[in-house]
Amino acid sequence: MHVISRKRLKEAAVRHPELETALDAWFRIAKKASWQNLMDVRKTFANADAVDKWTVFNIKGNKYRLISEINYRYQRLYIRHVLTHAEYDQEKWTR
Repeated sequence: MHVISRKRLKEAAVRHPELETALDAWFRIAKKASWQNLMDVRKTFANADAVDKWTVFNIKGNKYRLISEINYRYQRLYIRHVLTHAEYDQEKWTR
């Protein structure tokens, strides 16, 4: 997968320093992946969920959520948000 944009991961790690290691690990795995569908994603990240057009990953023991949009055909994963669980639950990110 071509992960776009790593900048969002770095920004999230600045806001939440405890996330840096988990986000780096997620990035290393995602960039090597060649997922074709959500089932492939779940083979790697069992807790990944589809929410409308988004794929949501639990990060750091479900304390954070990484919200992405995946284009399987072109092998691109767009990072939209990295949120705390509380921010995710407010659902403002869906707009």
